[in-house]
Amino acid sequence: MPAIEILGLEKTYTVGFWRKRPKQALKSLHLTVEEGEIFGFLGPNGAGKTTTLKLLMGLVFPSAGSARILGMTIDDPRMKAQIGFLPEQPYFYDYLTARELLDYYGQLSGVDASIRSRRVDAVLHRVGLPDVGDVQLRKFSKGMLQRVGIAQAILHDPKLVFFDEPMSGLDPMGRREVRDLMEQLKHEGKTVFFSTHILSDAEALCDRVAIIHQGELRGVGAVADLTSSVHGQVELVWQGTAVPASMRGLGAECHVTGDTVRAVLPEDKQDAAIEILRRERLRLISVTPVRASLEDYFVQKLQPAVSVGARS
Repeated sequence: MPAIEILGLEKTYTVGFWRKRPKQALKSLHLTVEEGEIFGFLGPNGAGKTTTLKLLMGLVFPSAGSARILGMTIDDPRMKAQIGFLPEQPYFYDYLTARELLDYYGQLSGVDASIRSRRVDAVLHRVGLPDVGDVQLRKFSKGMLQRVGIAQAILHDPKLVFFDEPMSGLDPMGRREVRDLMEQLKHEGKTVFFSTHILSDAEALCDRVAIIHQGELRGVGAVADLTSSVHGQVELVWQGTAVPASMRGLGAECHVTGDTVRAVLPEDKQDAAIEILRRERLRLISVTPVRASLEDYFVQKLQPAVSVGARS
């Protein structure tokens, strides 16, 4: 059974003051997330990521379509008891301590009173805040508040966790710790669905990703499969310091290092470049494919309709 099934989900808002007009924030979205995978939902600001998450959480109502989470409809209270959610910009009562806040969320989530204190201590340790449980949240940095938000999302041991921009406000060490936490959740058999625009995190973590732009799904699949569709490059290395002029004419980026030259050029120019080296009697040392990155695929999918928009 899929963890998430999104079936033609749409959302249209009415915008404007005097002259109201419809704005489609999410176009008919069809998406399936399997149990036990880390799934990345990628897109620039204003793409529709947060709108999608709000629809799945039942915070806003869809204009069309439906979704099922853990085999249940999104308005089923039984489903809501089995998921955790970290919004993009969480707000907490800052006069509470981290321990008090998590105890409060534990009560809301139905965590039994006999184990709630131990569970709170455990999640504080998991998110790297074992020594500040009794400090008021108003004294926390943005990154520390983000960790508290992650703690409340996993406190009740949910089967499925939704994170909206979970790396926001974290330093490099904090981002690494959150990535490790997501991998631990996966090893425990949980499903993790998170939105982000930090592509390196998604590439390092995700079993599969989906790319959304202007409310429209542009691509979905495993990172390796998606990047293999991007027109690649190759690296040629040859002996000497001579760079034939015709090599640059192929669009090659050439760099002389010691007594060798390294050139990176489009894959479809490889044969022509090798012929140039043969004609110039230059000794070829190596030919290496340059693997496309998730960023390359992301940019390729956004190029037809690049624009600056408001946040989703």
